[in-house]
Amino acid sequence: MTATLLAVALSLISATAYATAAVAQERLAARTAAQGHGGGLRLLANSAWWAAVGLNAGGALLHVAALRYGTLTLVQPLGALTLVAAVPLGAHRAGRHVARREWQGTVLTLAGLAALLFTASGPAPDDALSLPEALLVGGAASALLALLARRGGRPGLRHATASGLASGIASALTQTLTVSAGGPRLPLWQAAMVALLVAAFAAGGLLLAQTAYRGGLGAPLAVLTLANPVAAAVVGLSLLGERLRGGAPGLGLTLGGALVAAWGVVLLSRASARQQGTSTGARGSASVPPARDAAPLRTTIPAPPHTAEPLPLTRGTLPAPPPSAPRPADAPAHAHGGRGPRAA
Repeated sequence: MTATLLAVALSLISATAYATAAVAQERLAARTAAQGHGGGLRLLANSAWWAAVGLNAGGALLHVAALRYGTLTLVQPLGALTLVAAVPLGAHRAGRHVARREWQGTVLTLAGLAALLFTASGPAPDDALSLPEALLVGGAASALLALLARRGGRPGLRHATASGLASGIASALTQTLTVSAGGPRLPLWQAAMVALLVAAFAAGGLLLAQTAYRGGLGAPLAVLTLANPVAAAVVGLSLLGERLRGGAPGLGLTLGGALVAAWGVVLLSRASARQQGTSTGARGSASVPPARDAAPLRTTIPAPPHTAEPLPLTRGTLPAPPPSAPRPADAPAHAHGGRGPRAA
């Protein structure tokens, strides 16, 4: 098996793990938001949160292995397969069929990725960032993350963009460690500093994704999926000497494939948002049944002295008043509002 095929296979398994974790995180975020407590400390006591963390960790390890055998411009775009895998997983968890628009988005995304696969495939990477380059990349990314994740406004696409950026930078720095482990080694203290940067960006990306998913899964996951390979490709093409195959035609095929894949991701995110809105509306309407389907309200009132059984009271009707009993001639005046006995 060539290095490219091995990198693709590992990326496929990694994307499935990430998609399963994303679906679990979205459900957890929706549940904690509905209960009015979404704090990070409360998540530490939630087993579902730790299951999602475990899936993300497994996907990350597989992703690291893929980066050992494939370039950033090859492995990172394959992260879009996370969204493709999340569609049937989310539909299964919601108990529905995959919609036609979701199938269209899946086909377009896969077609675009196939074009990127052709132009970005190549030998296993053999270049790595130096420590000054790693620190420069980390500092620039941190400044951009602080801008995107600033306080104010609703959590959503800004946080998803920041999460994708953090994950892409973490992947670029991770590849530096994997390449150094198989070739010229970095000094131990430099490798430790790069590893700390990887841990910081990976943890930040995970927490930012959790915040972004409070607004739903579709659009935030799509933006995260697109921002991740863009950030990694910038590092790979500008600092690691990665190149695309085919010259000018290859560049055109790459741009075309990127546009097709991006349009597929947009379709997937729109379909996911529409399905979420439909399911939410269905749950809301089910809680309050229509008036025409409601059973008539039936209750009872205490029986007046002259009846033997209680009178039924049906919604929309009132029981006929009981026949008035003849009033004794010496009835007290206050029984008629203080106006005295009525004249015969």
